[in-house]
Amino acid sequence: MLKKLWLLFAQTVTVVLAIVFVIATLRPEWLPRKFAWPVSGVASGAPAGGRELPARDAAIVSYAAAAQRAMPAVVNIHTTRSGRLPPGHPMTDPSVRRFFGEPVPDRQPWSNLGSGVLVGREGHILTSHHVVDAADGIVVLLADGTRERARLVGSDPETDLAVLRIERRDLPAIEFGDSESLRVGDVVLAIGNPFGVGQSVTMGIVGALGRSQLGINTFENFIQTDAAINPGNSGGALIDVRGRLIGINTAIFSRTSTPGSLGIGFATPISTAKLVLEQIVRDGSVTRGYIGVEPQDLTPELVEAFRLARRQGALIASVIRNGPADRAGVRAGDILVAVEGQAISGTTAMLNAIAGLSPGARAQLKLVREGRELELTVTVGRRPAPGGRRD
Repeated sequence: MLKKLWLLFAQTVTVVLAIVFVIATLRPEWLPRKFAWPVSGVASGAPAGGRELPARDAAIVSYAAAAQRAMPAVVNIHTTRSGRLPPGHPMTDPSVRRFFGEPVPDRQPWSNLGSGVLVGREGHILTSHHVVDAADGIVVLLADGTRERARLVGSDPETDLAVLRIERRDLPAIEFGDSESLRVGDVVLAIGNPFGVGQSVTMGIVGALGRSQLGINTFENFIQTDAAINPGNSGGALIDVRGRLIGINTAIFSRTSTPGSLGIGFATPISTAKLVLEQIVRDGSVTRGYIGVEPQDLTPELVEAFRLARRQGALIASVIRNGPADRAGVRAGDILVAVEGQAISGTTAMLNAIAGLSPGARAQLKLVREGRELELTVTVGRRPAPGGRRD
């Protein structure tokens, strides 16, 4: 008798759980909120896409509101340049040249395609430096289908960012998000014009934060994502699930000569992009601090060779003669461990710390020399135009 009752109880529980599962999947609004499937990043009643989500919508997994909120602020950028054709251009292929039956000059107009983001109602557009580098003409295609000529306000090759401006007002500027609060695993959307097919949205997650030493830019602090980023996406928007800008799509990882998404893309955080944007809009260029040294990361081999007691810091491999660091008494072989009290973990941290100093200011450097700590005061210089890797 007990066995029959137990079997009846087990079957009843199984049937009830199955019914709850089906309802939770197909009609979650029929269930109390505590039984609804949770959706990371979308809280009940929180704004998404410019509207309030009712409690029952918290279980709907869709990013349409975020995409619709941000897409009007993402533009396509077409540039023309007169000069030597870039490597890989079809007209550089000898077989293509023979098809035309006559020599084709190396130097002729050619076009480039990228994306950009409207960041203010005064017509400013944030994009990648390499999208507009050396362009003779820039045309912006807005989301409403209209075309506008743009002028370059300024660019910063060391972060691969540039600012354009068009003579239009009351434009649908994007809202800035907070890239500093991102976590690995957060859902992100990339918006741009891949391969020139038209505005597209792709979805992925944050795969890593603070990616550096990739050899892409001088100052690197990339958001890594598996949201598909392809040629034409450069300069486009990386947004969060509420449609807020958290990064500018910059580069992709590719093992072939014809780049395409392999699931690893990189975006410059909006925290960095905002600083560059503000300086370019105000001054037309970006000003950074400079002390005139060649830094090197402390590898395990260097730590062992120099018999160092610490693994944190940046090794000063060389010092520019008569530069700010040289005049302050910094020597090759010193280990820089702090700048103005800010601990230095490696060359990336050192570059960022020094770049953030104001030219003409006096800064305290904490170094280790032959096992002893010392402090020196350096008068910060102005970082010269790109062309070297010294700081």
